[in-house]
Amino acid sequence: MTIEQTKNMPENVIISNPEKLDGLIKKFKEQGRNKIHILADFDRTFTSAFVNGEKIPSAISILRKENILDEEYTNRAEELFSIYHVYEVDPKMPVFEKKKKMAEWWNLHNQELLKHGLQQKHLDIVAQSPKMKLRQGLAEFLSLLNNRQIPVVIMSASGLGDYVIHKILERENIDFPNINVISNSPDFDKDGNLIGFKKPFIHVLNKTETEIKDFPAYDKVKNRKNVILLGDNIEDIGMVEGFDYDNIIKIGFLNDNVEKNLEDYKQNFDIVLTNDTDMGYVNNLLGQIL
Repeated sequence: MTIEQTKNMPENVIISNPEKLDGLIKKFKEQGRNKIHILADFDRTFTSAFVNGEKIPSAISILRKENILDEEYTNRAEELFSIYHVYEVDPKMPVFEKKKKMAEWWNLHNQELLKHGLQQKHLDIVAQSPKMKLRQGLAEFLSLLNNRQIPVVIMSASGLGDYVIHKILERENIDFPNINVISNSPDFDKDGNLIGFKKPFIHVLNKTETEIKDFPAYDKVKNRKNVILLGDNIEDIGMVEGFDYDNIIKIGFLNDNVEKNLEDYKQNFDIVLTNDTDMGYVNNLLGQIL
């Protein structure tokens, strides 16, 4: 991909610094695929942010909104959302305070899941929901990486965790062996009843503290120091904290509020993909590198 090509991108593809990106692409190509791994968020990165015009923030929002448990849980979960989401999206709130609020939210919500009898079968319903729609072109993206034996690490703060992520990928026959999920792990008894969550618990603002070297996936990527990172929040850049990488291409999905947030995304990501676009550009980039 030449500098000239990066300057003639579709409207929804914004290259922050074409010369820098061109240099990174050359390094990735020259050093070869054996030096590359993918580090990605899941909700609103691998999944579509909007389905039939409805905003779908996460898998857990489907559990909350679709009355999969009971009305009391739905009401309480919506109440917690209305209390804590404003902190999550407040750009002026100090990060340490925001982290505290997110931890409070997750802990209170997990208590509700236990109280209202979450079962494995409920997560299966979420995973099968048509509202959990994978971003167009993701199958081609993951298939190419699997064929080239390039590890994919999904680091997700999903409240429903790795179980749902794997089930959604299985649904589309793309849960390939090169995919490694670092997420929250609900713990079920032999009858499929939730009995707790395994630690550490990951929320949207502590990914910088959830270092990949603390998980089994690290052994698969520790010598692959050229990273392609994908996320929909600026905080997702923190997924690479603690990993001694050589080169990184950061791709940000700015799904909504584009005018308000574009400059911040351009400052933090090498490539910004706007308006809930597909994986077309990413797949072309991957084809160029591999």
